[in-house]
Amino acid sequence: MDIVARLLGQWLSERLGQQFIIENRTGAGSNLAIQAVVNAAPDGHTLAVVGTNNTINTTLYEKLSFDFSRDIVPVASLVRTPCVMEVNPSVPARTVSEFIAYAKANPGKINMASGGIGTVTHVSGELFKMMAGVDLVHVPYRGSPPAVTDLVGGQMQVMFDTVPTSIALLKADKLRPLAVTVRTRLDSLPDVPSLSEFLPGYETSFWLGIGAPKNTPQDIVQTLNREITAGLGNAKLKSQIADIGAIPMPMAPEQFGQLITADTEKWAKVVKFAGLKAE
Repeated sequence: MDIVARLLGQWLSERLGQQFIIENRTGAGSNLAIQAVVNAAPDGHTLAVVGTNNTINTTLYEKLSFDFSRDIVPVASLVRTPCVMEVNPSVPARTVSEFIAYAKANPGKINMASGGIGTVTHVSGELFKMMAGVDLVHVPYRGSPPAVTDLVGGQMQVMFDTVPTSIALLKADKLRPLAVTVRTRLDSLPDVPSLSEFLPGYETSFWLGIGAPKNTPQDIVQTLNREITAGLGNAKLKSQIADIGAIPMPMAPEQFGQLITADTEKWAKVVKFAGLKAE
């Protein structure tokens, strides 16, 4: 998120002739940062890098002081990062179908690692459990790296991790990829099928976009969207985005708003199905 924000900030600074300052405001799963933008003047001078996590948080957190879909205006989508369903090589499954059969034969005995409760790596697994009808034991970690370490070590059996975090381990055969979580195969993993080929309708990814405070004038929104879209089409910026394992995802504000609405509804079902609550 920080890298994408800085790449975009540099581009916008050059295009608009105004300095864009990137401020990392951590806490409460990004809710403190969103609150700061919600409370800011709607003049285009305070923006938020938003993501899939914000649509998950809408249901994950019981008492938020803002309504993400209502109080943040969608400006532009930026990039998405697919996830990959991966297993320790000791798991006797080489396809998703084989894994589902193995999981159903061993209910409650397979450990599923994640980067933390409510993260994309977690809810992607919960969506799989819901759609496949399997019982996996969720084990949350403080971030993906330690989770992947234990997956390689054999303490965990399966994980739904973002591709950039695991790609080197997959290519070194230290982990076995079963499927990617987007609907098309990836250039970086061309032989790995889409999970939707086994579970029709399944799709997850970690996406990022830009939001602004409610009542931000439409001319400001449209100007920012135009310049951001131009940046995502710039050869140099596209190359820099590819280097971190992300895929450009330009959209008009209206399309981005539809994505936010759809994801909020989807993850609400998963959060409620799994009985998830923020720590």
